[in-house]
Amino acid sequence: MLFLTTIEKLFTPLVQPTSQELLDAIHKLQASVKDAGPFIRDPENKPYGRKLIYKSAHVEILVMHWASALDCSPHDHGQSYGWVQILSGSSNHTLYKLRPGELPVPVKEQVENKGSLLNVGRGMIHKMGTHEKDPLITLHVYSPPISGMKVFDLEKCAACIVSEDCGAWWPDEQRQLLQTISLPPQPAKR
Repeated sequence: MLFLTTIEKLFTPLVQPTSQELLDAIHKLQASVKDAGPFIRDPENKPYGRKLIYKSAHVEILVMHWASALDCSPHDHGQSYGWVQILSGSSNHTLYKLRPGELPVPVKEQVENKGSLLNVGRGMIHKMGTHEKDPLITLHVYSPPISGMKVFDLEKCAACIVSEDCGAWWPDEQRQLLQTISLPPQPAKR
C-alpha cells in the first residue's frame, strides 16, 4: 500500500525528532481520509476505534474513528509529544490546566475542523470528541511512542496510567490499568 510505504519513507529516518520535524513529515505525507480508510475501526462502545499503523523506536502513527456522541476522557500523552490531524469531520477540543494533586480544570474549548493540525505538547492535557454528525477521522503522530499515558476521571476524582494498548478512557480490562491515582475533590464553586 502506497500510504504505508510513504509513511515508512518519511518517518523511519526520524530519530528523536523535534515537533517541527514531525510536522514537516506530516505535511509531506498529505494524508487523506481515503488513505486512512483501510485502517478505520468501529468505536463500538468506546470514544474511538484506533489502529496503530506505524511504530518505530522514535515515532508511532495511529488512525482514529470517533464515536458520534462520546468524548474521550481528559488525558496526557505520557512523555510524548506530536500532532493530531483532522482528516474528516470536526472535533470539540478542550484543553485543561493541571496543578499538582488536583483535578484538571478546563481552560479553553474550541471546534477544530477538517484540515486542522493540533499540536500535542509534552504534558498537555486535553480531550476530544465529534462535533457534528459527519464522521470524525483523525491521524495521530507521536514521538516517542506513547507510554505512561495518564487518563483522568473527573467524576471519580481519580486518574490512572494505562497500558499502551488502551485509549483515552478508563480501562475496562484490569491488565490495562497500570496505576490508579486518587485526587482530592475540587472545592465547590461559589
